[in-house]
Amino acid sequence: MELYGYPLKAKFNQPQPPPPKVLPATSTVAANKNHIPCHPESFNMLWMPNSYYKAAALNPTLAPLTENFPGLPPTKIVPFISERPNGVFTRHTLDDWHRSNMTNYKESEITRHNAERLRADLNRAIKDVYQQAKRTQGESTRNLGERVNDIEYWKSELCIELDAMIRETNSLADMQKRLERALADTEGPFQVAHKCLLNREKRMGIDLVNDDVEKQLVTEIKIIRSCRERLQQCLDTVNAQLMCNKEARQELEKDLADKQLGHHIDSKCYQLKNTSRDIHFFKGVERIDATVSVPETWARFTDNNIFRSQSARAASAKLRASTESLLMGTADEMWRQFSKVNDAFTSRITETANAKSKIQTHLAKTRQEIFQIETKIQVIQKTIKDKEAQLKVAQTRLDERTRRPNVELCRDAAQIRLVQEVNEINETLRNLHQCLRASEDMLQMLVRSKGVLEQDLVVKNNSLFIDQERCMGMRKSYPSTVQILGYV
Repeated sequence: MELYGYPLKAKFNQPQPPPPKVLPATSTVAANKNHIPCHPESFNMLWMPNSYYKAAALNPTLAPLTENFPGLPPTKIVPFISERPNGVFTRHTLDDWHRSNMTNYKESEITRHNAERLRADLNRAIKDVYQQAKRTQGESTRNLGERVNDIEYWKSELCIELDAMIRETNSLADMQKRLERALADTEGPFQVAHKCLLNREKRMGIDLVNDDVEKQLVTEIKIIRSCRERLQQCLDTVNAQLMCNKEARQELEKDLADKQLGHHIDSKCYQLKNTSRDIHFFKGVERIDATVSVPETWARFTDNNIFRSQSARAASAKLRASTESLLMGTADEMWRQFSKVNDAFTSRITETANAKSKIQTHLAKTRQEIFQIETKIQVIQKTIKDKEAQLKVAQTRLDERTRRPNVELCRDAAQIRLVQEVNEINETLRNLHQCLRASEDMLQMLVRSKGVLEQDLVVKNNSLFIDQERCMGMRKSYPSTVQILGYV
């Protein structure tokens, strides 16, 4: 800071220099008599007196004394004061002194008046600022409170919708599990029907027919395949709906989490006061605009999330109803066809059992007849042997009688009877041999018939074993309607 002159106190603190040998002219003193010794810049310098003397320099070549002045030290500086003879220095007159005091009084009064006006203006300004700040802060607090209420409202709506979506998703997940179990349970009946067809291919002979059982089994396989396709399509739809529900639920949870965080922040802001501890200056924060929505788009966003969730819930409920109807329909359809196949099996088994019984009856009669024919053949054979012995006797008699000498060779009654006897025995033997051949032929036919009946009986036994033991044995383990519907 530069010094524009010496203050009065500083002036008298300097050692008094010796009187100069050359005094200034009288005209110079008279000229300086009416000069006002106040420097205009002294009123703006608080560390100096209000007025100071501006001395006339004896040496006009000297510059004003400053802190950076490189001249003589303060003890050797010559004061810029005009000197008078006899050591008397005249600075101001008494009028100047009174005029200076009046000026100072007037300036003090003006300054005090201005200070009072300034204090009054400051009080009004401070009061206005306080009221304006209080009003502005109250409006901000009220807006924050309304914002907190809005967030609480949408939070409650989101919570209600989220709970409903969770319940609907859980119900749809249970329906998905039922569908999966029902689809898995159809595999057993399908394999049973397929194995029944394969087992019935092992029937033999005439029993390998395209009967009603086989037709019903083919129909059952078609129905089960159709039901499986419909269940699989429904399961795919349920899986897609579950993904849609999951996405809607995630949007709701994300929105609810944002609402909770926003509610926490706005509640904290709502509770802040001028006496709160966690308040600080954040310079320039009012110039940062990080908002991404307005109240209309903010409310519309949550409303769209809720509407999307409600739409997904409605579609999910409708899908659950259709799935339940599909499960009931497929179960009833499969069960009715299962009953038809079982009825066809029962009817076919009854027919086969009746045929088997009749075959067994005919086989028993055939065996009895064979036994009787065999007995008759034995009797015929014994009779033939007996007749042959009788023939031998008659022929031996005739042969012996041929050896009679000469006239003894008489054609007497004995000769005639022996000849007749031989002819009768031969005729009888021919008849017996014909009967024997006929009996043996009949026996062969009976044996052949017996073989056919026995083979047919084996076929019927095989068919009964396949239908009754293998097929019906497997079909007894067919799942119940409850299992088909997927309740277990």
